[in-house]
Amino acid sequence: MSYHIIAGTQDFLESLRGKKASLLLATSVTRTCEIPNLSQAGIPEHLHLTPTLDAEFITVKQVRSLQHIASTPSGIPTPALITRAVHELNPFKSIEILDLGLEVKPKIEHFKIHSFDLTPSENITQHAHIDAFEVFQKGVAFAQNYEPQADYTILAESVPAGTTTAMATAMALGYEATNCFSSSFKNAPQSLKQQVVEDALKHTVSSMDVFEKLSALSDNMIIFNAGFILGLQATSHKLILAGGTQMASVLLVVNSLLQTMGGELESSKIALCTTQWIAKDETSNIKALLDQLDFQINAYAAQFDFSSSTSEVLKLYDQGEAKEGVGAGGALIYGLINGLEAQSIVKKVEQLLYA
Repeated sequence: MSYHIIAGTQDFLESLRGKKASLLLATSVTRTCEIPNLSQAGIPEHLHLTPTLDAEFITVKQVRSLQHIASTPSGIPTPALITRAVHELNPFKSIEILDLGLEVKPKIEHFKIHSFDLTPSENITQHAHIDAFEVFQKGVAFAQNYEPQADYTILAESVPAGTTTAMATAMALGYEATNCFSSSFKNAPQSLKQQVVEDALKHTVSSMDVFEKLSALSDNMIIFNAGFILGLQATSHKLILAGGTQMASVLLVVNSLLQTMGGELESSKIALCTTQWIAKDETSNIKALLDQLDFQINAYAAQFDFSSSTSEVLKLYDQGEAKEGVGAGGALIYGLINGLEAQSIVKKVEQLLYA
């Protein structure tokens, strides 16, 4: 088997074996990323460009808004390399970008960029200043008008500092989230992350409804994707959430909305797919987050690493750096269940890195 089961059964993925997927990349900026040492998902002082560069690279195999692909200060390249490598070896039916509040628009042509007139959300320690209900409604409406190009859709994300806003979101909604959320750092800045979340929680009170809390300390990607999931429920279309603890937070938002608004989720049409770097991460616990859902969810981790790579930089992934993002886990599982060998993906990533 080319994946580990985190939750649920293998039936969902096996039903997709040999089928084609479209990729949606949800991109946004939260100014929380400007807090020093909180995130290394990109180039220091240019973290706001990371989702733009990721969108450019997975679509056209080059970055145009900066000279180099997004990488950490220690040189670890963006997981967009992994997603692009899979696409070159077994192409997605289509790649579309969701602009959920970017500082800089991707410089690409001939690829659909969906704009929702959203601006970057603010630093959550000061109040995120999001109209969460409006963002949620836009997610629902997009899903209701969504015309799938393939057998199923892979929904990915690129949001620097997104695990911190995801943790704040979960805690504001009453979930146990301490030490459950991952980090782009190998040695996660847990004390800093905790302090940021505690400062953000000061902007909420228990009497607030779900949308008021989300407006104060979440991010556009989490809220929009929760709307997209619920808006897609009226169809039979299957959806893979490609990501780690940020996508788990999206599901927790869905869970809280269902508790508040009523209704049930037909979760058999949804799965979360991530990397084994997230599944095995000792500084986070994605299963503990998923176990707090009122509905059953299928969740999987790709059996893939860089142990066979000749690149010392890529091997840092196996030591706990970067871990996930830009749909890497979902892309890997898509490739592996469609016959790609892990070694061929490693070689393609190396070619892209040193091109």
